[in-house]
This record gives sequence, C-alpha cells and structure tokens, in this order.
Amino acid sequence: MNKVNDFIERAGWPRIIIGLFLLFLFVLAPFVGVRLDASISDTLVRFGMNGVMVLAMVPMIQAGCGLNFGLPLGIIAGLLGAVTSIEMGVSGLFGALIAMAVAIPVATVLGGAYGLLLNKVKGSEMMIATYVGFSSVAFMCIMWLVLPYRSSNMVWGYAGKGLRTTISVEGFWHQAISDIASFRIGDFFYIPTGMFLFFALLCFFMWVFMRTRTGTAMTTVGSNPEYARASGVNIDRMRVVSVILSTVLGAIGIIVYEQSFGFIQLYMGPFYMAFPAVSAILIGGASVHKATIMNVIVGTILFQGILTMTPSVINSMIQTDMSEVIRIIVSNGMILYALTRVVKVKS
Repeated sequence: MNKVNDFIERAGWPRIIIGLFLLFLFVLAPFVGVRLDASISDTLVRFGMNGVMVLAMVPMIQAGCGLNFGLPLGIIAGLLGAVTSIEMGVSGLFGALIAMAVAIPVATVLGGAYGLLLNKVKGSEMMIATYVGFSSVAFMCIMWLVLPYRSSNMVWGYAGKGLRTTISVEGFWHQAISDIASFRIGDFFYIPTGMFLFFALLCFFMWVFMRTRTGTAMTTVGSNPEYARASGVNIDRMRVVSVILSTVLGAIGIIVYEQSFGFIQLYMGPFYMAFPAVSAILIGGASVHKATIMNVIVGTILFQGILTMTPSVINSMIQTDMSEVIRIIVSNGMILYALTRVVKVKS
C-alpha cells in the first residue's frame, strides 16, 4: 500500500487520470471499429514528431525564464533551414542534416537576441515571449514572399517568386530520419526507429549538459538566483545561454516534425505551435520552475496519445465526422488545463 501511495504522490493524480483515460481509449478502440495497431502506431509517430519541441522547453524552465511561448522563433529558424535545403536540391538524410546545419546558426543568433530581450523584462518573460512568437510569425509572412528563393518546388507557379503556403518534402528528405532502422509489422503498425533514436540522443545530450558546470549554474540561477549571484555566476549570461539552447532545439524539432509529416508549413503555420509543447511538458509534471527529461517523455506520450485517440474513438462511436471539432475541443481543453496549472504554481 505504501508503494501505491508513493507512486501516486510521485506521478500526481492528474497524470494518473489522463493515463487511465488514454488506456481506456485504447481498450475501447477495437469495440468501435478503430484499428488498435494503427492507433498505437499513430501515437508513437506523433510522439517522435513532437518530442524535440517539448524538450526545447527544458533549458528555459531550468534557468528561471519560464515556459518558452516564443518557440515559433526557433521554428522559423528551422523553416529557413528547411527551405534552404530544398533550394539547394539536397535529398535524403544529408538534406535533413543540411537543413539543421543552416537552422542552428540562425537559431543561435535569434535566440541570443531573444535572450537579451527577456533579460530586460524579468518577471514577465512568458507574456513577452508570447508576443515575440506571434510577432515573428507575422513578420515572416512578409519575408516568405520576398526572400530570394527560386526553386520550382517551392515558389508560386503563376508569379515565379514568393514561397507557397505548404511545401512538400517528398523526393527530398521525407522520413529521412524516421526510416533509419525502421520496421513494419503488418500493414498498419510502423515504428520510426530513427526518429526515436534521434530524440533519445538529444535527451541524452540534454541530460549530460545539465550535469556540466554550465548546466549546473543554469539550474542554480533558476532555483536560487541570490545563491547563484553570491557564487559568482553571471545570471544574465546563463539565461541567454538557456534561451539560445531552447531556440536551437525548437529549430531542430521542427525539421524532425517536417521530415515525418511530409510538408513544410509556412506563413501562419507556426503561430500556435508553442502551446501544445507547453501543455505537454506541464501535463508531464513540470512546473514553471523545474522540468526533467521524464516530464518531457511522459507529457508528450499523454498529450499526443489523447490528441490521437479521442477524435477517432468518439468519431466511430457517434458515427459521424466530427473529428476536427473533437480534436479542437480536446487539444484546447488540455492546453487550458495546463495553463491553469501555471497559474496555480505561480500563485
């Protein structure tokens, strides 16, 4: 009994209830005509697609900068890397790596400027970050039209310039990472092993980094700024490093997402992409002051599992096409729950 109580105390009732509800959906799926193997496969694929962007929340939380609602800034860097890779005509895994190689320096510069801004508004980071994310997406809506890309795979056909809203990566690096050592069981069960290995590698690097001198200083800044200052730690510098790291992970994360999804979505595509990542890490047990790799893994599985299973199961139960409506209700409902947790922690 003590072990059960310890598990409940560590996991928390919200995650236990959400986990049981997700398990109930998996059990119910075969009885309403939803293929269980396809549902599990879809959940695993979505977990791999979104995991890196949820991981991007960890550095800023640990450094006391709060939740990274400015994640679209990193996503924009990743999009620039992606369209540059297609402009160069590089395909396969090398094409995805070229996209990351272009995106990382851009994300470093943008993250540095972003971090300097957040140092000027201490105490209001999450509110300012939201505006940074929204305004950067709106600004890029202009830039996507004027940037000098000329590839026929990306520009508007009637004008010969200006990037299209949706660009396919088919024929370039679609599933270039996912298909590494991947395998199928039957017609519907697909395991994107490469994407899991890449995510695990980034989680390992983050785990190691947080145990280095810089990572320890960053965590100290977030948990006890006065002690960090007394120990000679440059607080502003550590905060900027955390923002840069978070922005770089966001850039890498969107490339991982795109190579699995099959499309690059420009213009207003990144507008709300920070909210699912924020919700996932909070549902996984993180707070606005502390986050771990386990919070990332658990939260991403729970959030993406619920988001995948609820529309398909309920849609099959009521025998009508309400999947999009249900998806919006469930996703925004979980975001609302996550944000109420932020308010609770801060109060």
